[in-house]
Order: sequence, then C-alpha cells, then structure tokens
Amino acid sequence: YAPRPAAYAPPVQPLSIVSEVRIGGSVQDPGSAEGKLPGFEKQNVNGEILFTKPLVSADPFWQAFVPRATVGGSYNTGGRTSYAYLGATWSVDLFPETFDRRVFIDGFFGGAAHNGYTGPKALAPYGFNSLGCSPLFREAAALGFRITEHWSVMATVEHMSNAGLCGENRGLTNFGGKLGYTF
Repeated sequence: YAPRPAAYAPPVQPLSIVSEVRIGGSVQDPGSAEGKLPGFEKQNVNGEILFTKPLVSADPFWQAFVPRATVGGSYNTGGRTSYAYLGATWSVDLFPETFDRRVFIDGFFGGAAHNGYTGPKALAPYGFNSLGCSPLFREAAALGFRITEHWSVMATVEHMSNAGLCGENRGLTNFGGKLGYTF
C-alpha cells in the first residue's frame, strides 16, 4: 500500500517577526536599453526580508490568502536603475501531497522607489529606460523548491511600471534567482 499523504498542518510561526530572508541576483530588463545596450553591467544583486504572517489559518485554502509583509532592494552593478520596494508576498504550495510541500509559487504586489531616469524618452541618457516617475508599482512572481526545512531556491521574474500614471512608462522587467532561508 502507498503511504497516505500527511494531513495539512498550519505553518509554525518563528519566534521573531522575520520569517525569511532571501538573497539573489537578476538580469536587468534584457529587452530594453537597460539590458541590451553594450557598455554596462547588466546584473543586479538583490535581497529581501519577509515578515511573519499577521495570522495563521488552520485551513490551507485560507492560509494562501494571508500575505507576508516584504521589504527589499536591488542594486544594479552597472550604475543603471536600482530600487527599494515594500509590499506583500503570497505563497502557495503546489501539489503538496505529490511534492511533499517542497514546490511553491510566490506572488508579490507593492511599490518601489528607484534612482532611474524619469524624464522624456528623447532625452534619456544612454542605457537608461524612461520610467516616467518614482515611485512605481512592482509585481513579482517566483517558482521555488524547498531543499530542506530552512533552505529554498527560486526562479524569479519582476516587473515595475507606473501603470500609465506618468508621461513615460517603459518600466523594467528583470529575470533572476534567489536563495532563501526560513527561520
């Protein structure tokens, strides 16, 4: 007989307000001036802190709707747009019975303040996108795998734009990976 899947158990909250820290890297918007023009480094170094959930549900369905407050930042090694962000991250286990709660997806929504160019596209410095204004909206997604109870790896994509609220709206879309440590 095959073993029965383990029953859902609500996540154990850590003793501190921080539940996870992540570090990683990404490629700066490979389809734009910030990512494809020669003469600049295209790499970003990023980190983020995810805080504990404000409440824990005994039901796995409702647990997925409770986000973790998130703060982070990304530094562009080539002197292009760097940014800091604040928002909420939702995490959902994919096929928990099949993959033993190791595979998960994350979604993020929040805001980002940046040091990029915000003026007219025609006057944009070489190698910069015209982002229109600061702050921007930031959305991100990740597909992750829990290596152990504490360590995980993630493939990530993030997009920042002003949603058409400012004159220019090229935005940034970055692709990368992260290593996470859960307390």
